[in-house]
Amino acid sequence: MKRFAWGPVGLVVAAQVLVLTLVSGRYGFHRDELYFLAAGKRLAWGYTDQPPLTPLLARLSTDLFGATPSGMRVAATLCAAATVVLLALVAREFGGGRGPQVLTAAITALAAFVVVNGHMLSTTTVDVLVWSALGLVILRLLRTGDGRWWLATGAVIGIGMENKWLVVLMVASIGLAVLAVGPRTVLFSGWLPVGLLLALALASPGLVWQMAHDLPMLSVAHGISVDDGAENRILFVPMQLLYLSPVVVPVWVAGALRLWRDPELRWARSVAVAYPVLCVLLLLLGGKPYYSAPFLLLLAAAGAEPCLRWLDRTWRRAMAIVPAVVGAAVSLLVGLPLLPVSALGPVLAVNKEQGEQAGWPELTSTVTRVWSEIPETQRSIAVIFTRNYGQAGALEYYGLPAVYSGHMSFADWGPPPNSSYGPVVVVGPHRPEWFAGCREMAVHDNGLGVENEEQGVKISLCTGPSRQWSSLWPELRRFY
Repeated sequence: MKRFAWGPVGLVVAAQVLVLTLVSGRYGFHRDELYFLAAGKRLAWGYTDQPPLTPLLARLSTDLFGATPSGMRVAATLCAAATVVLLALVAREFGGGRGPQVLTAAITALAAFVVVNGHMLSTTTVDVLVWSALGLVILRLLRTGDGRWWLATGAVIGIGMENKWLVVLMVASIGLAVLAVGPRTVLFSGWLPVGLLLALALASPGLVWQMAHDLPMLSVAHGISVDDGAENRILFVPMQLLYLSPVVVPVWVAGALRLWRDPELRWARSVAVAYPVLCVLLLLLGGKPYYSAPFLLLLAAAGAEPCLRWLDRTWRRAMAIVPAVVGAAVSLLVGLPLLPVSALGPVLAVNKEQGEQAGWPELTSTVTRVWSEIPETQRSIAVIFTRNYGQAGALEYYGLPAVYSGHMSFADWGPPPNSSYGPVVVVGPHRPEWFAGCREMAVHDNGLGVENEEQGVKISLCTGPSRQWSSLWPELRRFY
């Protein structure tokens, strides 16, 4: 086993942390971060659309560093930095020395997928870290044959399931691959059931919560598959080429080929097989294309060494410099808030998440103007109702009163009391059977020239709910 290149890998991590920290306060919260803020104030063992880990991290990060975008994103930065270290360790697991480890660290730190999710806190930010850690411990298990690594595998799986259940797909794909091409001996270890029990024990709080609430995460997953399944399948292959960077595609392809062909890495052949198995599973389920992106990082770690061998000629290194610099620059430009908000148009075509970090104070101002139309004598029984959790999270964060939504876990935090039978400010579309006497009061314009989900949303003022909130609430609930 080669020594770990702590010095140069540490420099890559230090540069990554510095850049992410410097830009962490630009723009504003992402809609998901606003939701995590709200969920973090209402800590539970589960939520409609996710287990508890990311809201818990949001709560810890904002309690320690402030309830600001920069404060929340400390957690995201640390997750991204840890991911870089883990992938460098994966490169070492494949026999890579100093060069492959440093190249893997640089590829990971500059991968568009890692940059986007390292800038803002999301369940995917944590999931990339979990999949990287799981890849490392499984590789150690396959390489050594030491069944005690099932304990570490079970621990990572259990913790990962407290963030997202997608980790099960990674386990399933690698498990099927091991059955197909080996090494099957690891499946007969007495430590395997112990690892499974450990995973189940760590995952049980979230699992119990979900079962007690009729497994709402499955309703969310079904909604994603029904609404986006066809689009996800169409975009799946093209997006695989973009998630790290088109420049890096030859690296992870070389990694897959190396794992399949190199007799010294025969023990890791199942990792090369697991990626297409995972892709097939996602295509069958209609899952989002980015669900498989963390696996590409494992393949890139395997491809770092053959990539460096190919670059041993001066003319090849010279030929690779321009694409590498351009690829890195594009990743940073697409993933980080480097441009003025007004210049985001072209970026949004590639990464719409940039636009979801702009315009929340302006939306709050628009809703506040409509709220001010309610007579003061009626405000104690008035309600603000939004159609999505981003709107609700923003209005709550900026201090508006009586904010409710039927979207995701906001539905569990409602309904409003039946005594709030007064005027309702409705943000977004609604039906006449829900609210009475509605007048459109405003069409939101963020004034920033950013076309995001909230731009153009209609805000209405209604005389009240059509019936008691407790009766109406099931109709207002949305899982997607």
